[in-house]
Amino acid sequence: MNAFAERILRWYAENGRDLPWRRTRDPYAVWLSEIILQQTRIAQGTAYWHRFMERFPTAPSLAAATEDEVLRLWEGLGYYSRARNLHAAARQIAEMGHFPDTLEGIRALKGVGDYTAAAIGSICFNLPAAVLDGNVYRVLARHFGIATPIGTTAAKKEFTALADKLLPAGQAGAYNQGMMDFGAIQCTPRSPACMDCPLQESCEAFRSGRVELLPVKQTPRPPQVRHFSYVYLRCDGYTAIRRRGAGDIWQGLWEPYALEDETPSLPGLRLLQSGVKHVLTHRILLTDFYFAQMDRRPELPDGYRWIPESELDRYGKSRLFELLLEAVATLS
Repeated sequence: MNAFAERILRWYAENGRDLPWRRTRDPYAVWLSEIILQQTRIAQGTAYWHRFMERFPTAPSLAAATEDEVLRLWEGLGYYSRARNLHAAARQIAEMGHFPDTLEGIRALKGVGDYTAAAIGSICFNLPAAVLDGNVYRVLARHFGIATPIGTTAAKKEFTALADKLLPAGQAGAYNQGMMDFGAIQCTPRSPACMDCPLQESCEAFRSGRVELLPVKQTPRPPQVRHFSYVYLRCDGYTAIRRRGAGDIWQGLWEPYALEDETPSLPGLRLLQSGVKHVLTHRILLTDFYFAQMDRRPELPDGYRWIPESELDRYGKSRLFELLLEAVATLS
């Protein structure tokens, strides 16, 4: 075994995080954790993992749920395509009758990429596959002094080859989890604990004073700014909503009467809040919240339906819709 992997394994044995999905080798439980933790902090994701495991303890039980049930349970995590992919993959697993136990089979699940397949495969089936996520890129870039900008094709090829070379035989699962934890706890993005790092003597970034300069990242593209108007319509205890279509943000979730780059013109319109800022990965949404109490239902574009206000909790909603509901709740 190489010295780098040996030190990571030793560090992990002493400092690894005690996480509920690490107390099992059930691939369903591990897969669920990996999907939830994409773009989500562990502190927040753990509660959702418990919630899903209680409601849907197996892939067939998740497969049998409706999309609205899954999206409703996912509310607050964002990146809702993950929830839709999770549901689709559960149906794939249910149809197969078992969780796939090869890298190719795991990779074929909807929403599963190289990293997730390697994590599940190594942890649950001891498959020799190295993971590459932000933590691993950072640890490898610093320790080996690699300045190739991450996110590029060249970096993917270079780091993949190195990660595969370092993978210890027969201990892929523990090593991969050790690398992830080492990057999250020891070799952090800012103020890493270099002075008590077991890799300090062999770390090229520490030796050359480039710890804060590595890894090198591509300049991110500026976010797109979009302007919306959200209108909560109330008529005899009913409100109007529609499901967002494919190909845009919040696909499959429900929203109130909404306009983009337009100001609504309806009787009895009341502005609740203006310029509510909501930040997504590549977009900034600026939204005005309105409320309208109506004596009769206005004609709305195709796709809207009137539902009892008491049934709103049954529908999967974006965080922005939830903010509108909070604003409406303050009305006297």
